[in-house]
Amino acid sequence: MAASSSRVMLGPLVAAIDQGTSSTRFLVFNAKTAELLSHHQVEINQSFPKEGWVEEDPKEILQSVYECMERTCEKLTQLNIDISNIKAIGVTNQRETTLVWDKETGEPLYNAIVWLDLRTQSTVERLINKTPGRNKNHLKHKTGLPISTYFSAVKLRWLMDNVDEVAEAVLTHRAMFGTVDSWLIWSGGVHCTDVTNASRTMLFNIHTLDWDPESVLTYLFNCYLLQPVMSDHGLLTTVAYKLGRDKPACYALEGSVAIAGAVVRWLKDNLGIIQTSTELEKLAASVGTSYGCYFVPAFSGLYAPYWEPSARGIICGLTQFTNKSHLAFAALEAVCFQTREILDAMNQDSGIPLTQLQVDGGMTSNRLLMQLQADILCIPVVKPSMPETTALGAAMAAGAAEGVSVWSLRPEDLSEVTSEKFEPQINPEGKGHVKHCYLISILEVPICLNTDLQ
Repeated sequence: MAASSSRVMLGPLVAAIDQGTSSTRFLVFNAKTAELLSHHQVEINQSFPKEGWVEEDPKEILQSVYECMERTCEKLTQLNIDISNIKAIGVTNQRETTLVWDKETGEPLYNAIVWLDLRTQSTVERLINKTPGRNKNHLKHKTGLPISTYFSAVKLRWLMDNVDEVAEAVLTHRAMFGTVDSWLIWSGGVHCTDVTNASRTMLFNIHTLDWDPESVLTYLFNCYLLQPVMSDHGLLTTVAYKLGRDKPACYALEGSVAIAGAVVRWLKDNLGIIQTSTELEKLAASVGTSYGCYFVPAFSGLYAPYWEPSARGIICGLTQFTNKSHLAFAALEAVCFQTREILDAMNQDSGIPLTQLQVDGGMTSNRLLMQLQADILCIPVVKPSMPETTALGAAMAAGAAEGVSVWSLRPEDLSEVTSEKFEPQINPEGKGHVKHCYLISILEVPICLNTDLQ
């Protein structure tokens, strides 16, 4: 049946491409009310050619964006919403994932190397060996980052050393390098990035907001390519946002966790103890305790605050009584404990104790996890009614850049859309013992000193 010819008048719309590690989404919002009008999501396949390697197909990533945009626009048309009212599109993406392509043909020269890939461990070791005192934080005063497999520069070095097509393209000046945002935007005709993505490459000076020839380039490439609070407790200093060419940059302390929501996929795909992510909450709630079982999901090493790429995961405290429900509960606790370690570091760095935690993303639908997080942090956890705040922020920022009158760019306005607050229900002393046991589990994590992931 044909759609009605009368169109719904909503005023200007803003949209966001949300290209994540496991899926791509396109979301369209009412610019003035922040109402989510339509969206579409497509899963992204990952490949694991060797242990520790994680790759994605750049063409599949790009095609997923096209599909999401097309399907979302079809849904809007069915709702009689004029898609010509979309005035701006923002991009939010997996930041450190690295791509190289040929600027003449537009063809990718290798798969995208995903941010949690570990193949660059030996590259990182060589780089650290070149620094005075083998100091992994030697460049942190400029980049805000420790030398780690996490960031783009070492992935680019690996591509130049191990992929003939990349090496040849570099020599003939045909190589284009970028993170996922650059790949998507270049497909629209422009090779660029923004300061937030650039600050995750380990090639960017977060003070001058420009590529820094004296940063990792001096140690890693021997050539030239492309008011922060510095952390003393293992966090990253990164560019939070810069809303306009002549506007000042705002900085953030960030704690990165390699495996959080991905632990759900691991329990489903690798162990087969659940069929869907919603089953995890039911399974864990059926016992309400890990029964002394602790799970450290260091599948890709440990990120903040340890920065130990050689670490491997561990499940400990098993007894004959332990079953899959206890393991499910321990997996949720692991997410919460990782968050607790990061917030403890932030409180120490800033000197301003956090009074509540605002959350977003897919895992916020797990009510048990939200309550556990509040209990383990001993502060309220605030969940907004619309969990897609990452995409909302990108869309609103894009709209503001194009002169669209948008709902808000102020973080405090998120309090207006709060749907639920999870208050701590367990006293701090009780959780202190559990946290102590988890930290002991961290100390038991095996370090693979001789593993060569190349």
